[in-house]
Amino acid sequence: MKIKKNDTVLVIAGKDRGKKGKVHFAYPRENKVLVDGVNIIKKHTRPRGQVKQAGIIKREEKLQVSNVMLLCPKCNKPARIGTKIKKDGSRARACKVCQEVLD
Repeated sequence: MKIKKNDTVLVIAGKDRGKKGKVHFAYPRENKVLVDGVNIIKKHTRPRGQVKQAGIIKREEKLQVSNVMLLCPKCNKPARIGTKIKKDGSRARACKVCQEVLD
């Protein structure tokens, strides 16, 4: 998975298409990400003693990684992500539009 925590992404599919947000959590095993302010759902909850309040709670739900695209910090455009090998031999993520190294 090429999208990591704290990346800024653009939603390209679904009910929130066109919205931008920051990745709050990444779930690589599930191929999903949690983006701030995107994919808001309403969850109906029951009271659980004194601890939990009953009612309708709005919260963010996970999105498939295929439905988001990374926004390059340099060119500020949605871009695919490739890899480049640095001079020391390590790999780094790179923007396919402007060839800028992201990491």
